Amino acid sequence: MNKPKRILIVDDVELNRELLEGILAALGHESEMAEDGIEALAKLKLDIDLVLLDVQMPGMDGYEVVRRIRQNSDVSDIPIIMVTALTSKEDRLRAVEAGANDFITKPIDKIEVRVRTASLLKMKESQDIIRHHQADLEIKIEQRTSDLREAIQGMIEAQRTTHEAHLDTIRRLAIAAEYKDQNTAAHIKRMSFYCAVLARALNLAPGEVELILNASPMHDVGKIGTPDAILIKPDKLDEPEWRVMRQHPTIGGEILRDSPHELLQAGAIIALSHHEKWDGSGYPKGLSGQDIPLYGRICAIADVFDALTSERPYKKSFTNDASLDFMKEGRGKHFDPKLLDLFIENLDEVLAIQEEQRKNIQIETDLDVEELR
Repeated sequence: MNKPKRILIVDDVELNRELLEGILAALGHESEMAEDGIEALAKLKLDIDLVLLDVQMPGMDGYEVVRRIRQNSDVSDIPIIMVTALTSKEDRLRAVEAGANDFITKPIDKIEVRVRTASLLKMKESQDIIRHHQADLEIKIEQRTSDLREAIQGMIEAQRTTHEAHLDTIRRLAIAAEYKDQNTAAHIKRMSFYCAVLARALNLAPGEVELILNASPMHDVGKIGTPDAILIKPDKLDEPEWRVMRQHPTIGGEILRDSPHELLQAGAIIALSHHEKWDGSGYPKGLSGQDIPLYGRICAIADVFDALTSERPYKKSFTNDASLDFMKEGRGKHFDPKLLDLFIENLDEVLAIQEEQRKNIQIETDLDVEELR
């Protein structure tokens, strides 16, 4: 059985209200009464389906009531039938302009009330169904959006965890390559930060800076294939030993090559090229100038600076000033001159990283450049 419709009857004459109430009751509808516009506007909150509104009322006439209903977004879609003895074209146009949907003329006829109200009540019912459907849909969409956000957040966290695990594995691989040196992990961290300083100074994209930061620790991964006796030898290497040592870039490139992952691809480039020199006297391929990959040229500066300023099994450390003087002598020979200039221009940031990562300053000593293994 259909739910009875609730119709608001607005008329300042009680007899007219009672007449309409009787007709509506016979049609199966419920009625709410209002004797003026103020009461009518207040009672619109009672889930009204249709308004039967008298035109000529003291204070606020029917036209004004219609206008106010249409201006209220909460009830603006309620159908309104003007109940009036006015029959002129001007009066009807005025009612339509105000927002009325239809008219019933006085004296009131039961059949006319039934016909006029039926179509408008059906329209209101359809509007309510659509509105309720939209409300339900909005709730479902909101819930699904919330569920989707939660799922996406879970996916983000999982990807972050996987990415961090991937980076951690790479760092541990790099450390394993020089495990015999207890200072290697600190060296890898410092030189990778120095590489990032240079990459930012070159105005590389943030993603590329991050790539260099995370790929540069793999520069010496090829030392996994270098005998311990050579890696930790406290004395100067002889020529046969240097031939073995010079193989580690090639070994590193072989270990990392053909990976589908961008990070390992960058690591392969760095491993293979970080001992090349600007003048072509480096190894393993003797590349020179711009033929040396940018990542390798960046890493060469960061690696040598940290090697010079760090203590190794075969050497004491240089001071920062002595290290920089030594590197300036290699400008245009060992190092890309523009990159070295940028490194020096950003030295404050480099030294801040050094201070944060290393607490002890090592003493100055002499060092043959060939001992930078």
